[in-house]
Amino acid sequence: MPSSRNAMLPAASPPASASASAERILDAAASCVRRTGSHRVAISAVARAAGLSRPTVYRYFPDGDALVRALWQRELTRLVADLPAAPADRATFVGQIVAIAEAVSVDETLAPTFAAQPSLMTQYIVERLGAGQRAVRERLRAGIASLQTEREVRADGVRAGEPDELATMTLLIAQSAIQSRRMVADVLPPDAWRRELSRALDAYLAP
Repeated sequence: MPSSRNAMLPAASPPASASASAERILDAAASCVRRTGSHRVAISAVARAAGLSRPTVYRYFPDGDALVRALWQRELTRLVADLPAAPADRATFVGQIVAIAEAVSVDETLAPTFAAQPSLMTQYIVERLGAGQRAVRERLRAGIASLQTEREVRADGVRAGEPDELATMTLLIAQSAIQSRRMVADVLPPDAWRRELSRALDAYLAP
């Protein structure tokens, strides 16, 4: 049994070669998703696309679910990487959130889940708060906190409230719009979808 002292030590970082292999597998999985339009990609197909054996893929991802979750996390994290922690004002912040929502809803790797496999969408997005969503929420929390002030509320800032709570609800609003976009496309074409999502987010965050 490890000592409490050892338990407090940080876990060792994986070797660079291991990280590179995992990224290679995720790149192959993304390629398969874009080619087939489905997240139900066989491990054997991913292995072939990566130029690796199936046992090697299983070494990093024990099953297809783990592979899809890791792919979602990576792609979401990439899409929010440019969201600044300290936006200039609320309008800029809302515009950035809408731009990311737009990118997610049309992304060639993520969009197939919404379009063709709602059951997978429910499993990976609705029933659990995945690592990718937590990364998005943290970015939102940082932006919200930077637009709040302690002594007075800026007209172009964000209303008072717990940043974690506001960030979580902002995530839910954007996520709902993304998930439902295809269903309401005849009523809310792209320009209207972006405009109304912007209004909803701005109204929620405004002082």
